Amino acid sequence: MASNTGIAADLPSGARICTTIPDILYLPELVFGGLVWILVACTLVVPPNPLGWVMFVSVFCFVMTFIWTVVFACGSHHNKASWATADFLYHGIAAFFYLSASVALTIVTLDLKKKEGETKNYKFDVSAVVFSYVATLLYFFHTILSAVRWKSF
Repeated sequence: MASNTGIAADLPSGARICTTIPDILYLPELVFGGLVWILVACTLVVPPNPLGWVMFVSVFCFVMTFIWTVVFACGSHHNKASWATADFLYHGIAAFFYLSASVALTIVTLDLKKKEGETKNYKFDVSAVVFSYVATLLYFFHTILSAVRWKSF
């Protein structure tokens, strides 16, 4: 059943996750999160601590989003209201984590720009920063749309 906002009032299963809002955002979240993961893994930066957080966030969100997608695709979510709540909470936490990781990655990248001869790592980090903010926006939009769906239960 669809509401007047275009957001599915129930939780989809199977191939419907590729056609309903906000579940259609799973694939771009996986793609951009994977790109952040790959690009950060390709760089070597002297202060590894902020990049450790970025790697944790990107790997954690990639794995959890993949598991979440499989659960929805297999139709393993029986108590719809609880799963809608969990979907909203997970994407809210992921958006917050990605925002903090994006800010940390931006700071490291700006510090890297000041060093001479680091053009390859700098270009990788700039790309990672862009993809990280895109992933943040995707998770944020998914959070808002999940909240709308959660309130419809």
